[in-house]
Amino acid sequence: MLGAARIAPAALIKPARAVPDAMVAAVAARDPERARAFAARHSIPRVHPDYDQLLADPELDAVYIPTPNGLHARWTLAALAAGKHVLCEKPLTSNEDQAREVADAADAAGLVVMEAFHYRYHPVMARVRGLIDEGAIGAVRHVRATMCFPLPRFSDIRYRLDLAGGAMMDAGCYAVNALRLIGGEPKVSSARATLRSPGVDRAMTARLDFPDGATGELIASLWSRHLLGLSLRVTGDAGWLRVFNYLMPGMYHRLTWHSGGRTHRERVAGESTYTHQLRAFVSAVREDAPVPTSARDGVANMRVIDDIYRAAGLAPRK
Repeated sequence: MLGAARIAPAALIKPARAVPDAMVAAVAARDPERARAFAARHSIPRVHPDYDQLLADPELDAVYIPTPNGLHARWTLAALAAGKHVLCEKPLTSNEDQAREVADAADAAGLVVMEAFHYRYHPVMARVRGLIDEGAIGAVRHVRATMCFPLPRFSDIRYRLDLAGGAMMDAGCYAVNALRLIGGEPKVSSARATLRSPGVDRAMTARLDFPDGATGELIASLWSRHLLGLSLRVTGDAGWLRVFNYLMPGMYHRLTWHSGGRTHRERVAGESTYTHQLRAFVSAVREDAPVPTSARDGVANMRVIDDIYRAAGLAPRK
C-alpha cells in the first residue's frame, strides 16, 4: 500500500482476508509514524520509510495506490518501472494524456494496471448488461447516471485543484464509467459546472450522445441540491431498467426493470464490491485474465472527463 488512506481498510485490507491469494504485506506513508500506527492497527507485517523503498521491495508483487488523484499517474508509472502490478484508485490519472502514458507503460512492461471501479465487479452489473444484451428493454435510447454525495468539508483534498480535485473527478468518474458500460463511447454535447473555487467544480451536469443515436445524462456532485444520488437508469424502446445504489450493491441495492407491461424487482447476490474486485485483480495478475477497468479503458474514461470539463468551460486537470 502506497499511503495509509482512509479508504484502504474497506477497499483492500478486509477483502484480502477473504481472498486467499492476496496478502497486504507492506505499507508506506508520507508520515512514517502514521504508517507504523496503521500497520499495527491492521496487522501489516512490514513498514517502509517511503514510497520509493516500498517499490524497491523484491518480495512485493503488486501495489495499491490510494493517494490523491493528482499523484496517481506519478506513482503508477514508478510502480510499473519497479516491475509491480498496480491496483489504482479512481480516477486513474488527472487527464487523458497521463492515462495514455500509463497504459502504454503497462503494455510495454507486460504488467496489470487496474482502475478501482469496484462496482463493475459485482454480479448485479453483469445482470444489468445481460438484460440489455438479451433485449429485455429493447434498444437503448437514454441512459442517466447519478453519483452525488455530500462533502461539506471544503478543506478536503477533493476540492484542491493542485491535486486534481473536483466533483467530476471524484464522483463523476463513476457516472462516466457507468454510462460507457451501457452506451459505448460517447461524445459530450454540453456540460455545466457549479464551482466551489476557481477551476474546481463541486457539481457537474453533462449531456452525451452515443454512436447508435442514444443519449446520456450525468449528474455528479460533492455539494449541491442533489445531496444523495446513486442511481443508474436505462430507457429502451420497449421498457426501462433502474439500479438503485449501483455503487455499493453489496451493502444494499435494488434492480428494477419494466417490459411487456410487467415490472420485475430483483436483488443479485454477491459479496462486497471490493472483494469481487480484488479477486479479479488476483486473477489478472496470476492468470492474465482480462479486466474491464484496465489502463486502456482508463484512457477512454479520462477522455470523456476531459471533454466534460472543456464543455463546461473549465480546463482538464493537470
